[in-house]
Amino acid sequence: MNAEPIKKVSIVVSKGSLEGVYPGLIMANGARMEGIEASLFFTFFGLHAVVKKKMDKLRVATVGNPAMCVPDAMGFALPTIVGAIPGMSAFATSMMKKEMEKLDIPPVGEFIEMISDAGCKMYACKATVDMFKLSSDDFCPQMDKVLTVGEFYELSAGSQIIFT
Repeated sequence: MNAEPIKKVSIVVSKGSLEGVYPGLIMANGARMEGIEASLFFTFFGLHAVVKKKMDKLRVATVGNPAMCVPDAMGFALPTIVGAIPGMSAFATSMMKKEMEKLDIPPVGEFIEMISDAGCKMYACKATVDMFKLSSDDFCPQMDKVLTVGEFYELSAGSQIIFT
């Protein structure tokens, strides 16, 4: 049985941590590299990926992250309480960024620019923009438009919708 190839994806990014933003960026980039039409819809703290003053300062969430392991991603589970120690998030973020750099994964701002240049459309959730009192000046130049959820669904007609 031959499955019909995916032609269009709409990816919702709702988490503003480093490990919350990168899956959506990587999936959008992969889609564009495969010739698949892609769009990113940033909502709640996922908006941090496209807010100029936040996008390159995202951090790894260490508190409440049951998957956090040391000394590496396959090590032993870090007790949640240890994640609350001052400096743990900065340390985990630094370690993650070093590993991503080894794989030539660009920083968020550069990745956003690269994905946009590849033809991915980027949208911000209007309700979240209003709630956070943001304006178009707050966003990176790659942001295409602020949309309501209804407008996002309209633009996503025929897409596979992926929530990260």
